[in-house]
Amino acid sequence: MLDQLRYALAHPLTRDLDIDDPATTHLRRDILESKPFLKRIYEEWYRLIVEHLPAHSGQVVELGSGAGFLSKFAPDLITSEVFHCPGMKLGFDGQRMPFPDARLRGIVMTNVLHHIPSVRALLQEAIRCLKLGGRIVVIEPSYSPWSPWVRTLHHEPFDPESRDWSLVGHGALSSANGALPWIIFERDRELFEKEFPDSRLRLRRE
Repeated sequence: MLDQLRYALAHPLTRDLDIDDPATTHLRRDILESKPFLKRIYEEWYRLIVEHLPAHSGQVVELGSGAGFLSKFAPDLITSEVFHCPGMKLGFDGQRMPFPDARLRGIVMTNVLHHIPSVRALLQEAIRCLKLGGRIVVIEPSYSPWSPWVRTLHHEPFDPESRDWSLVGHGALSSANGALPWIIFERDRELFEKEFPDSRLRLRRE
């Protein structure tokens, strides 16, 4: 019954497509552009991302650019995706970034972190690539008492009881844990601060 409800709520253009197919991601860009309310939400997120980037010089890289349009708000943005996708400047895995040490002023992502197989590897790479004073700016779903119920209607796994920072599944996009940002930055904050002592964490809820 729950699977039938999820199917009914899915967008008709992507309902029967493979989530891990790059063509699905490309199609979602057109869907996002066609939905004014959803597009306004993304525009608000993108303004927040640009606002929180450091002002000094250097390149900014977006991980998982896929269906988004952050480049309209940050013209010099280096867009990227984990697989080949039209319009992307680079294709690479965020756990192994193709940049020299201390080259970037910012690494940004929207609804991407909870799909990363090893957040530790991602953070270590980000720290290596960022200049002194550089920032990682992330937009992710928040966790509230309503989250488990709401997430039952979503196709992505959501497991706040996970003992570690691992994901469910093996696909580039289908593997996920929607509770991962909350697990890492709130539930396991002491562990995060112990493993990444030189990073300063700032959380903002909307």
